[in-house]
Amino acid sequence: MKDRNFLDTVMEFEQQLEAMQEQFGALKQFVALMMEEHKALETENHHLRTRLEELLSNNENSVQAADEKKENPLDIGEGYDNLARLYQEGFHVCHVHFGSSRKGEDCLFCLSFLNKQNV
Repeated sequence: MKDRNFLDTVMEFEQQLEAMQEQFGALKQFVALMMEEHKALETENHHLRTRLEELLSNNENSVQAADEKKENPLDIGEGYDNLARLYQEGFHVCHVHFGSSRKGEDCLFCLSFLNKQNV
């Protein structure tokens, strides 16, 4: 009986080894998949960083170009247009009464300010 019990134990051990071997194969496939995904993510990350650096350098060039434009006194821009629109809508744009209603009267301070911006 001992021989039969020993043979059963060996066969059971063999089945456990086969199951472990299947699990190990599945684990190897999973690791291979994860390594491929990791490599793909590293490549994508590298491309994104390169693209970000390009965008940042282009943005810096745009900011420098905008700064050069601001130094040009002939370029009035959007701010002046907004102030002129506010003045036409009946509000003060001068530093003395900024934002208060003009009540239909012209303000010499506002006109002077707008003319300085326009010259």
